[in-house]
This record gives sequence, C-alpha cells and structure tokens, in this order.
Amino acid sequence: MISPLTVSGDPDEAAIRKLVEHILGGECSGLFVLGGCGEGAWLTAKQRAAVIRATVQAAAGRAPVLVGVMLPAAGPAADAARQAADEGADAMVIGSPYYYPVDSAVQERHVEAVLNTVPLPVLLYNIPQCTHHALSPATVARLARDERVLGIKDSAANFEAFQQFLAVKQRRPMFRVLQGDESLAAASLMQGADGLVPGMANFVPRLFVSLHQAATKGDAATCVKLQTTITDLTTLHGHGHWLPALKAACALVGLGNGHPSPPLAPASEENRQAIAAILRRHHVLH
Repeated sequence: MISPLTVSGDPDEAAIRKLVEHILGGECSGLFVLGGCGEGAWLTAKQRAAVIRATVQAAAGRAPVLVGVMLPAAGPAADAARQAADEGADAMVIGSPYYYPVDSAVQERHVEAVLNTVPLPVLLYNIPQCTHHALSPATVARLARDERVLGIKDSAANFEAFQQFLAVKQRRPMFRVLQGDESLAAASLMQGADGLVPGMANFVPRLFVSLHQAATKGDAATCVKLQTTITDLTTLHGHGHWLPALKAACALVGLGNGHPSPPLAPASEENRQAIAAILRRHHVLH
C-alpha cells in the first residue's frame, strides 16, 4: 500500500480507508503498509503509527495487516516493531539492515532481534535496491528454520535467486514465497510462487488477482496476456521518480492526492499526463 498524505504531510485517514476498500474490493488477501511504496523508512514515528492505525481500523479483520519495519538497524527496527504491535499489526515485514556494510550473520541477528522484541511473526523482505544488501538464499533458508518467519517478499528481480527461495519450500512447505517485482509476476506464479505483493495493486488490484487465479488454473495463455498488460503499465514508473509516479497513478483514479513524503515532490503535470495516457490505454482511467 501507498501511504496517502495530506498536503501538510499528515496521513490522510479518509484516503487510507478508501484505498483499503479499493484493494479488498479487488479481492486481494492482505495489506502491506510502510514498505517501499508506503514510504515507511521516510515517515516519522507519529506518521507511521497513524498509517498503521487507520489501516487496521479500515481492514476491520477482513485481511491481515503486515507492517514494514524497514529501519537501518536493530534498535530502530525493534522500536517500530513495538509500535506496529501496539497499533494492531498482524505481522511485521523486515529486510536487511543498511547504511553500514553487513554480512549474513549481521542480517540474521537483525531479524532475530526484531523477532525477540514482540510476539508477532515476520515476513522477510529482499529489496537490495533500497537496503544495498541482498538476503541470500542461504541466509533465508537458515532464517526459515524459525516457524515465526512466515516467508519472503522478493523484489530483487533476480529470478535465479527467487527460484532458490522457492526451494526452501521443499523443506518447509508452509514457507510463503511472494514476488514483488511486477515484471516477473506471471513467471513466478507459474514456477510455484505463492502470491504477489505488487505496488500497482494499489490501483488495479483485480488485475493481479486475475493473474494469480489464472496461474492457479495453469492457464498459461491468460497469464501471458495479463503479464503483457502489467508490463506495459509498469512503464508509468519511468515518468519521473517511480514513487511520485505511482502515487500520481493512484490519485488519477481517486486514491489520494499524489503527494509523496519530502524531499520528493509530486509528479509534474507533464508526467501526470503521460501516466494518464498509460492508464487510459488499459481502460484504468476513462
């Protein structure tokens, strides 16, 4: 989920409620807040609390709320985990620590420190383009020995590594492997991924649900067709910075106002027009 903000920077609770209804109305099975799309690492503690609280209240038990604690070190991540638990989160999402160089042992201690802070399960998050450190398949396999580690969202766009994450399921079938890179959505599902955590599901949730359903049925032709649409929609991220572009797409369909957290600025009018043309091309915007 994106984090809709007012012009003054406060979480927009009305927009969050509308967004939750839109996503769940599209038959998505869960809500992930304060990740990359949700600007979790850039929001203040007060802002993060408001986003979690509003999402939990809007979900009203209809779907689990997973909260990103994507902070650079164990201490801040543990604080964020306590906050998430206090606000009603169902699970936490945590990746590699960052800023300083880290190895696999440091990554494992980071995850374990958060797990030992609150009695919530964890979904791992591999997003090296943001943390600058990948979670290796070997590291993930070791962390997966803990039943509190539910699975992994992989957004690294490394399909070879993704297939090795899938191999973890051979030892622990309930370990969930989720694809976060939209360009690999169909291929991942056809290879046995459990699901998707796509940013564009903010505004076209049913498109990704339909892809998941087609893959479950083994309908390769429909998967190819839907992936073609998804791949073309991802071109909207090339119009300025990807995050204001995503928020602009959401705003164009009535979800939030497009404002990102500073120092990012909203998409320019030129970029908004280009994004609108892409949405019209696929009948998302009429």
